[in-house]
Amino acid sequence: MLGLVVCGGCWYVGSNLTFDRSIENMFAADDPLLAPFKKLRRTFGGSELVLAAYTDAELLTSAGLERLERLTADLAAVPGVAGAFSLTQNSPLGKLALASPLRQRLLELSRGYTISADLHTAGIICTLQPESASALPRAQTIERMRRLVERPPYNGVLTGEPVMVAEGFRYLDRDGRVLGATASLLLAAVLLACFRSLRWVLVPAVVVQAALFATRGTLVLAGLSLSMVSSMLWAIVTVVGVATVVHLIVRYRAWRGELEPAAALERAGADLAAPIFWSLATDAVGFGSLLAARVGPVQDFGTMMVMGSLFILPALLWLTPGVVLAGRFDRDPRRVWGESRLEAALAALACWVHRHPRRVAQVCLAVAAAGIAGAWRLDIETDFTRNFRAASPVARSYRFVEERLGGAGAWEIMVPVPQGDLSDFWARLERLQARLREAPLGGRVEDSHGQAAITQVLSPLDVMGLLPLTPPRTDAELEKRLALLSRQFPLVGFLYGRDPQAPERLYLRVMLRSHERQSAAAKRELIERVESVAAEQFAEAEVTGYFVLLAHLIESVVRDQWLTFAVASLGIGGMMLAAFRSWRLALTALVPNGLPVLLVMGILGWAQIPLNMGAAMIAAVSMGLSVDSSIHYLTAYRRAVAAGLNIEQALLDGHLRAGRAMFFSTLALVAGFGALSASEFIPTIYFGVLVSVAMLGGLAGNLIVLPCLLRLWSPPLQPAIITAGQANGSP
Repeated sequence: MLGLVVCGGCWYVGSNLTFDRSIENMFAADDPLLAPFKKLRRTFGGSELVLAAYTDAELLTSAGLERLERLTADLAAVPGVAGAFSLTQNSPLGKLALASPLRQRLLELSRGYTISADLHTAGIICTLQPESASALPRAQTIERMRRLVERPPYNGVLTGEPVMVAEGFRYLDRDGRVLGATASLLLAAVLLACFRSLRWVLVPAVVVQAALFATRGTLVLAGLSLSMVSSMLWAIVTVVGVATVVHLIVRYRAWRGELEPAAALERAGADLAAPIFWSLATDAVGFGSLLAARVGPVQDFGTMMVMGSLFILPALLWLTPGVVLAGRFDRDPRRVWGESRLEAALAALACWVHRHPRRVAQVCLAVAAAGIAGAWRLDIETDFTRNFRAASPVARSYRFVEERLGGAGAWEIMVPVPQGDLSDFWARLERLQARLREAPLGGRVEDSHGQAAITQVLSPLDVMGLLPLTPPRTDAELEKRLALLSRQFPLVGFLYGRDPQAPERLYLRVMLRSHERQSAAAKRELIERVESVAAEQFAEAEVTGYFVLLAHLIESVVRDQWLTFAVASLGIGGMMLAAFRSWRLALTALVPNGLPVLLVMGILGWAQIPLNMGAAMIAAVSMGLSVDSSIHYLTAYRRAVAAGLNIEQALLDGHLRAGRAMFFSTLALVAGFGALSASEFIPTIYFGVLVSVAMLGGLAGNLIVLPCLLRLWSPPLQPAIITAGQANGSP
C-alpha cells in the first residue's frame, strides 16, 4: 500500500515535467559556439527566422501581390510573431512601373529571400518573438503559421530551424505517448507468450511504471526538464526493469516446483539479491558516465538514467510481493512451448564453447577488428532535415525551399561598426560581401549535391544601395539612416542593433543563405572559409546562427561518445571488481559488453550510415544494457563452482540458469523496441534499431564470448559474494 501511495504522489508531481525546447540547452554552458549566438539574439531582437513560401504563376500581377500582402498580414498577426516581411510589406514594388530601375534593383535584392529566380515563388520572412515574451508556446505559434500557409490558394510550406526543432519535439512528444503504449503492448504480448501468465506480465509493467513515475517526480523537484535526448528515458528504464524482472520470474518458477509461493519468492529474492543490486548499481555507473559529456542534453540524460536505474530496486522491493502473492488466480508462470528445445540449445551451446574456445576467440577477434575498422569509417549527419521521414511536412518543405529559393540554411556574420569615420569601414564591408559572393564561396563545392555553397548575401549596405544617397560618415548617422530605411523596408530593422550588454557599439548583420542538405565535410569547410574571409576584413566579426550550431551539434555528441564510453568502461570495470573481488573476472566481463559497441559502430561505418542524435550515444548506453546479463551469468557460474562443479559443468549451469532469463528478456525487449520503427523522427528509429542490435549482440556476447573467456582464462574462484546456504541446494 505504501508503494502505491508513493507512486501516486510521484505521478502527480511528475505530470508537471516539461520539455526544454531551446537550442541553447543542446550545448554545454561554456561552449564557445553559444556566446556569439546569444549575442546575436540580444543584439538583433531574438533572431529566430521562419520562412513561408508558396508558388504563384501570377505573383507579380496585381492579384498576385494582393494575395501575398494578405498572407503576410495574416502571418504577422499570429501571436508570437514579431513581424512578417515580403515584397509587398510596406514596399513600393506594386506601385512601380515594370521597367522601373528601382523595381528591378528591388527584385534583384530580394532574389533568394522573398522571391525566386524565376519570379514565381514568394517567400515571407517571419521573425519570432522570444518564447518568454510570446503569448503562445512556440509550437502553437508555428502550428498556426503552418495552417495559414498550407490553406488554399497558397498551398505553401513553412521552413526554418525553429520549425525543425519544434517539429522534432512534437514527434518526440507523440512518440513518448503513442509508441510507449505500443511498445508496452508488444512487450506484454511477448512476456505472455513466454510465461503464459497475466500476473507476470503485470509485474514488470508495474515496476517499470513505478520507476518512471519516481524519476519524473524527482526531475520536477530538482527543477530539470526533458530534452531532445532524454525523450528516450522510457525506453532505457524499460530495458533495465524488464530484464531485472524476467530474471526474477525464471528464478521464482524454478523454486515454485518445491516451495509455496511466498517461500519461493523469498528464496528467489535471496538468490538474486546480490546480482540485482550489482546490476542496477553498475547500470547507474555506466549511465553516469554520460555526465562526462559536454553536451547539455547528454548530461541531463545521464542524470535521468542514473535515477531511473536506481529507482528500479525500491519499485521491485515494494511492489513485486503484493502483485505476485495477491490472490490465487494465475499465480505461477508456466513453461512455454518450445522451452525444452531452448534448454537443449543452450546446453549444446555451452558444450560447444567449452570444446572450441580458441575458435570462438578467433572469431571474436575478427569481429572486433572489423568493428574497429568500420568505426573509423563513421561519418556524421549534420543535415537536420534527414532526422525526418522523406514524406514528412518538414522534409517536403525543405526540399521545396532548397529547390525554389536557393537553400534553407540561414546564418549570419555580426560585424562591429567602428566609432568615428566610416569611410574605410564601407570599403571593407563591400570587399567582404564581394568575397562571399565570388567563387569558391559563392561558387560550387564538391559535396554530395554539388550545390552552391553560399546562394545569397544580404546586409544593410545592399538596402542602402537602392537609394542614391552618400554613405553615412559616423555610426550615429548610420543608425539614423537605417531607422529611416526600416520604415520603408521593415527587414532593415533586423539588420542592425546594439548589444544591451555593450550598448556603446553598433553591429551590422550580414545574412547568409546556403543549402541545408550538404555533407558534414562540406558544411565544416564552408563555415571555416566564411570565418577566414570575415576575419580578413573584420578581426572582431563573429559567424553564428542555427546553420552553424546544428552543423556542430552532432559532432559534439560524437566527440563525447568515445569519452563517455571510456569512462563507462572504467566505471563498470570498477563495479565488477567490487562485486566479484577478482580483477580477472572484472576484465573478463568487460569484453562481451564492449563487443556489441564495436559491432554497432562497425555496422554503421561499413554500411556508410551517418551518425545522428539517436545513434551517437549508443556506445555508453550499450555498456549499461549488456552488463546486467554478465553479472547474472557470472553469479550463476561462481555458485556452480562453489558447489563443487568443474568448469564445463559450471558453464552449463550458467547457461541454463541465467541463459533462459537472458533469452526471454532480450526477446521481449527487441519486440518492444520494434515499435520505435514507426516513429516519424529518424533518430528515434535509429535508437530503437541500434538498441535491439546491441541487445542481441550482448546476448551473444554473454552466451558465447563470456564462457569462452572463462574457459581460457578461468581465475581461481572464491565464493566472495555467496553464502554457504546459497552455494548448496539452489535450484
